[in-house]
Amino acid sequence: MMEIIAKNRKAYFQYEILEKIEAGIVLTGTEVKSIRNKDVSISESFAHISDDEIFIHEMHIGQYKQGNRQNHEPKRVRKLLLHRGEINKLIGKVKQKGYTMIPLSLYYKEGRIKVELALVRGKTIIDKREDIKKRTIEREIQRAMR
Repeated sequence: MMEIIAKNRKAYFQYEILEKIEAGIVLTGTEVKSIRNKDVSISESFAHISDDEIFIHEMHIGQYKQGNRQNHEPKRVRKLLLHRGEINKLIGKVKQKGYTMIPLSLYYKEGRIKVELALVRGKTIIDKREDIKKRTIEREIQRAMR
């Protein structure tokens, strides 16, 4: 059973998604409580590899309102939890030209918070225009069928 907390809706328009992978995330207690309140945004975040580990940057988790002085930093760098083989596979693919990793969604899975990470390549303006044309054509077809 999955309950989606946050979704990166712009990712499907701005990037060509090549591969998806599920990852755990290292969080503090106040971050978990803020996420349960759905005070999180992943629209501008991205994943980066350093020292054979994968970290997520620019993921905004709002401060917990009932938190004390030990409250977390909203945009701190957070470590992603993956198996060594998955990390090595992603490192090999990211080294190729034009590939990057972004989070697509944040969700609960069996009581744990997970991140759906995607290996992507940026779309060109022409590709984006084609997507818009396809969407408008599909809408017109649906209207005509009614």
